Amino acid sequence: MNKVILMGRLTREPEVRYSAGDNSTEIARYTLAVDRRFRREGEQTADFISCVAFGRAAEFAEKYLQRGIKIVVTGRIQTGSYTNRDGQKIYTTDVIVEDQEFAESKSANELRGSRENNTRQQATTGSDGFMNIPEGIDEELPFS
Repeated sequence: MNKVILMGRLTREPEVRYSAGDNSTEIARYTLAVDRRFRREGEQTADFISCVAFGRAAEFAEKYLQRGIKIVVTGRIQTGSYTNRDGQKIYTTDVIVEDQEFAESKSANELRGSRENNTRQQATTGSDGFMNIPEGIDEELPFS
């Protein structure tokens, strides 16, 4: 059985295209940042998983999904390969979306978004080139 369930936040707006031919189908691609349960020193704290939605699921993604929103995706894993312009073989792994739904309320998402905007406005870059974040702001990642 090939079944996957993911919960994460979109890293950017879905990229929407249409297939060629008489019966063109809408295709939406987006990446989910899925937090890891356990963190080890020096490792990334999230996995970035490529998702592809077709037809009605793609229409939904185009209309309702945006960067930072938390969703639950169910689907299947599909692998593939192609040869790029340089002649190198590139291997791909995508989640083909069967279902997607919101994982938090709209008000919770808006509240998180306004907190992120305040954090960005209050943060400054110091003379050492590092970001100085005001006290009281304890967010580690913008997608947590």
